[in-house]
Amino acid sequence: MFGTAEATKAPADLIKEGTEATFMADVIEASQTVPVIVDFWATWCGPCKTLGPALEAAVLAAKGKVKMVKIDVDRAQALSQQMRIQSIPTVYAFFEGKPVDGFQGAIPGSEIKKFVEKLAAMAGDDGLGEALIAAEEMLAEGAAADAAETFAAILAEEPENAAAYGGLVRSYLAIGDIDQAQTLADAAPAKIAGSTEVVAARAQIELARQAAKAGPEDILRAAVARDPGDRQAMFDLAVALHASGKVEEAVDMLLDLFKLDRDWNDGAAKAQLFTIFGALKPQDPIVLKGRRRLSSMIFV
Repeated sequence: MFGTAEATKAPADLIKEGTEATFMADVIEASQTVPVIVDFWATWCGPCKTLGPALEAAVLAAKGKVKMVKIDVDRAQALSQQMRIQSIPTVYAFFEGKPVDGFQGAIPGSEIKKFVEKLAAMAGDDGLGEALIAAEEMLAEGAAADAAETFAAILAEEPENAAAYGGLVRSYLAIGDIDQAQTLADAAPAKIAGSTEVVAARAQIELARQAAKAGPEDILRAAVARDPGDRQAMFDLAVALHASGKVEEAVDMLLDLFKLDRDWNDGAAKAQLFTIFGALKPQDPIVLKGRRRLSSMIFV
């Protein structure tokens, strides 16, 4: 059984203005017991005026399981540089003194809700959030079997935990057992089958199957160089690039293909882009940049 988290904080302490001087206490120390969202904003930032209130509403709805600190970048320039804030709004989430999630730019209300709910789950009364973070760290460090065991333990206590379910599927992918990952994805409980985490895991399964059949990158590059209009070679090269971990280059190739011939092979370039976007976090810079470029092409 997992441990017990600290009692819910009073609403008056949920949202506050932070400074460089209070960052350690308000964020690092406070996040030892409850996730803390840090909203880097400025008075002159238009999107911040929309995102900030939406985040605050979601934090209040979490009823003490998440806290929020607002940092005005103009008044905390040294901290902003230390956190490598390049554009605003930028949002980071801290738990147990470490950044665990984040995004840049304004995002839809539905994504804000999911973002806060995921963090709130980390502060659940059963301590599953701490185990979830540990499992993700295991997976990131290559200990996929240990991660799978931990995700499974979480699901034994909370069968409809979408983050744990998606993590378990990804663990089997990391182990190399695509069939078991597919079986798990297909058997996801109805309540979480359409969750961001499970949908992303399904997209990663599809990409993993493609990677297993990907052609030689150098040969495909040569084919595209010989004939820049070879649609199939461009698509196959994008698959090979993604298989070798060159995700941004793969997205760029698919965007070039879409620009050249959006209807080729029943819109295969657009479909593949959506698969890649779905496998990544919605706030991933590759997703944000790729969606912007795709939208500009669609509406030209």
